[in-house]
Amino acid sequence: MSSIASNSSTVATPFEQHPQTWRAVISSSIGNALEWFDVLLYSAMAVTIAKLFFPTSNQTVSLLITFATFGVSFFMRPLGAVVIGAYSDRVGRKAALTLSILLMMIGTLLIAIMPTYAQIGLWAPAGIVLARLLQGFSAGGEFGSSTAFLVEHAPHRRGFFSSWQVASQGLSIVLAALAGALLSSQLSTEQLESWGWRLPFFFGLLIGPAGYYIRKNLEESPEFAQADATRTPLRDIMASQKMRLLIGSGSVIMATVSVYLVVYMPTYAVKQLGMTSTASFSATILAGLIMLLFSPVVGQLSDKYGRTPFMLGSSVLFVLLTYPLFSWLSLNPSFFNLLLVQGVIGLLMTMYFASMPALLSDIFPVQTRGTGMSLSYNIAVMIFGGFAGMTITWLIAVTENKLAVTFYVIGGALLSVLATLAARYKLRLR
Repeated sequence: MSSIASNSSTVATPFEQHPQTWRAVISSSIGNALEWFDVLLYSAMAVTIAKLFFPTSNQTVSLLITFATFGVSFFMRPLGAVVIGAYSDRVGRKAALTLSILLMMIGTLLIAIMPTYAQIGLWAPAGIVLARLLQGFSAGGEFGSSTAFLVEHAPHRRGFFSSWQVASQGLSIVLAALAGALLSSQLSTEQLESWGWRLPFFFGLLIGPAGYYIRKNLEESPEFAQADATRTPLRDIMASQKMRLLIGSGSVIMATVSVYLVVYMPTYAVKQLGMTSTASFSATILAGLIMLLFSPVVGQLSDKYGRTPFMLGSSVLFVLLTYPLFSWLSLNPSFFNLLLVQGVIGLLMTMYFASMPALLSDIFPVQTRGTGMSLSYNIAVMIFGGFAGMTITWLIAVTENKLAVTFYVIGGALLSVLATLAARYKLRLR
């Protein structure tokens, strides 16, 4: 595989000049945005969902169970990565993308219409778990298939075009946080718990049919269409690409940790800093806007200067700045200070995450790219993302230290430094 060659030029190709490339951007971004909107919304509504579906006499226990349910779905992601990722390598990116968005819509609908614990008892949390498992399975194949689809339409500008995946996640953060802020400020607690929390999930469903239609009518990615497809992508990876899989998974860690840190911040601000839900959600919007607006800029720069400088710089700054920032915020909890912290997190997150998809696509050859990217991404997300909220909540409760959240972030950053260095010096990626 000539990974370095894929990075070395920024000359436009016929694939990039064709409108099909931008249709690929739109179709990939819609599905990714829907996935992340649902994921972020569930986390943003964690306090309300805990009360309605997992009621206990202890609020911390209810919140832990809610985040555990959030995390359980991530066990399905590697399975989805294997099934849908391998499907994309065998049959094509288009077929896999159409399947994943259909499954995602079904999972979202189940959450939107699910009766509460007070209405149907234990069937309510069981239904939420089922919906989250289905979403986890579909999401397992979404990122790898959609990112492979993007980079294979523009092989010489992988950084720029794959960064739109990250920009769409920024849009999801903005929409989910905006939904949380509007609902918490405009509705009473009774209205929010009765019906208000369901509205954003129904809104998310509106995105699905458009995405399904666009994906159904796409052409296959040119690079995949010209390649000799393998019938055994998973076996090929396990036979000769295990080191690439390990490095790929490690390179995803910081992206995962930083996103779920942003996702967790509204809960942290309310529970640990005593701030209002409206203020905490509003501050989160800033991080999402930074991610939305600056991801294509970072992606473009990574095509020129390489992926690893941005990823290494971000990881090192997370190690150096996280503890001082949270220490300062805990001593001076205010909306303006929370805004500053979320702004710094948003910049560092974008700096790393917008460079990462292109590096991940460079790690695997086209024949195993869908499976390899899906597995790498979802192994890291399962371990470091799905249980982030529960792990941080548990760490704070056990240590009785608000700053325990920083231990999780710094640990993830150090692992990502090692993975990025391995990609640079062992695989010779820049």
